[in-house]
Amino acid sequence: MAKNKNVEEPVKKSGLFEYAPAPESPAAAGDIASSYGHFIGGEFVDSSGSEALKTVNPATEQVLAEFAQGTDEDVDRAVTAARKAFADWSALPGSERAKYLFRIARIVQERSRELAVLESIDNGKPIRETRDVDLPLVAAHFFYYAGWADKLDYAGYGANPKPLGVAGQVIPWNFPLLMLAWKIAPALATGNTVVLKPAETTPLTALRFAEICRQAGLPKGVVNIVTGDGRTGAALTAHPDVNKVAFTGSTPVGRAIAKQLAGTRKKLSLELGGKAANIVFDDAPIDQAVEGIVNGIFFNQGHVCCAGSRLLVQESIQDELLDALKRRMGTLRVGDPLDKNTDIGAINSAEQLARITALTAAGEAEGAERWSPACELPGNGFWFRPTLFTGVSQAHRIAQEEIFGPVLSVLTFRTPAEAVEKANNTPYGLSAGIWTEKGSRILWMANRLKAGVVWANTFNKFDPTSPFGGYKESGYGREGGRHGLEAYLDV
Repeated sequence: MAKNKNVEEPVKKSGLFEYAPAPESPAAAGDIASSYGHFIGGEFVDSSGSEALKTVNPATEQVLAEFAQGTDEDVDRAVTAARKAFADWSALPGSERAKYLFRIARIVQERSRELAVLESIDNGKPIRETRDVDLPLVAAHFFYYAGWADKLDYAGYGANPKPLGVAGQVIPWNFPLLMLAWKIAPALATGNTVVLKPAETTPLTALRFAEICRQAGLPKGVVNIVTGDGRTGAALTAHPDVNKVAFTGSTPVGRAIAKQLAGTRKKLSLELGGKAANIVFDDAPIDQAVEGIVNGIFFNQGHVCCAGSRLLVQESIQDELLDALKRRMGTLRVGDPLDKNTDIGAINSAEQLARITALTAAGEAEGAERWSPACELPGNGFWFRPTLFTGVSQAHRIAQEEIFGPVLSVLTFRTPAEAVEKANNTPYGLSAGIWTEKGSRILWMANRLKAGVVWANTFNKFDPTSPFGGYKESGYGREGGRHGLEAYLDV
C-alpha cells in the first residue's frame, strides 16, 4: 500500500501502559444457523422464493449465514398473520399487553451478552458499545413502553385512543436491535401488530429477537419478521393492508416511500439522514468538548444519523481545540470489534466503505486538508481510519452530504449569529450540539437551530423517555417518549 502523506507516522510510545487484547468470545453469540427463513405467525417458515442473501462479519468478511430474500407473497403472508392477530391483541387490556413487554425486556436483559456479541459480529461495532449502550437501551425501551400500555388515556391523545392496525416497519443496519426496539415497543404497547424488515446486512439480531418473542409467549402473529433487501421493504410499505409505515434510513429511500404512500390513508413516520453541527464556543471546557466531539463523530464508526459530523469551532480557540482533538484521536484504537479495548470497529459493508472513501477523496480534491492519526488497520475486513478535515468551506461536499463514517469536517465562526447561520446551512435538520458555559447562550442558540434534537454540553445521549426525530430532509414524526405513542394511535 502506498504511503499516505496525510497519516502520521507511527511513534513508539514510551512510558505509557499498553493494552493487552481483551477479546469477548464469539461463542457467546450462541448458535448461528447456516440459513434462515422468515418469522411469520409465530413460526420460522421457508420463503416462497428460492433467492437467498448472505450476511458477513465486516471485521473478517467471513460469511455468517444465508437468509431468505422476501418475496411479495412472503410479505403478504406476514401481513395476513399480523391482521389475524390484531383483533385479539388490540382487545387485550393494556395491563395484559404490558406483561408481554415486561417479559421481553427481562429476557433481553438476561440474554444481553449473547445479543451484544451477535450484534458486534454482524454489524462491526465495538462490543463496548453493544454491551454498554445498545442492549441497555433496548431493554429500557421495552420497559418504558410497557409502563405506557395501560395509561394511554393519560398520554394526551384523548380518551381511549385506538391502535391503527398493522404496522410495517423497515429498520437500518447501524443500530439493528435498538431500532427494532424503538419501533416494536410503542407499536405493541398501543395495541398494533407488526411486520418488520431488518436491513439486509444485519438481519441476525432481529431473527434472534423472534426467538425471544416465542420465549416470552407473545401471541402468534403479533410480531412478524421478513428478511430481504430493498425489494422486500418496498413490497411491505406498498401492501394495501398495512395501516402504518415507519422507516429509518437514507433520505432518498424515505423520499421514495413518501411518494409511494401519497394519496393513501397510511400513517407515515420517517427518521432519515443528518449533518449535525457540533458547536464549540470559546468559553467551553476544552477537554470536555473534545470528548463530546469524539463521541459525536466516532461513536459506532460514525454510522449514526445524528452524528456530529460538522465541527463548528469559534475562531479564537481553533488551534488549541484542534491540537487537543488530534491528541485524543491518536489514542483511539481501531480494530477487532470483539476486543473490549476497541474504540472504532469495522465499517458495516464494502458498499459503505466505498462511499466513505469516495467522499473523503472529494474533500481532498476540493481543497480541504485531510489528517488521520497513525493506526494499523487489520488486513481483512472493512476499515477506515478516523479522519479530520480542516480548511472546509460550506460549499464542500463533505460539509453538505452525509458521509455516515468516521469523518469530521471542521469549520470556524466568530459570532453566535454566524454559528447559527452555518449550522442551519444544510438540507437536514436532525440534531445539533452546543458547548458553552453560558446557559443563556444555550437557550438562545437552541431556539434558532433548525434541528429536532439539540444537546447541550454533551452529545449522542439517548433515553426512552425523550422524543427523537427531525424535520426538513431528516424526516418527520417522533420516536421515544410520550410523543412516540402518537405514531401508532388513530389520533
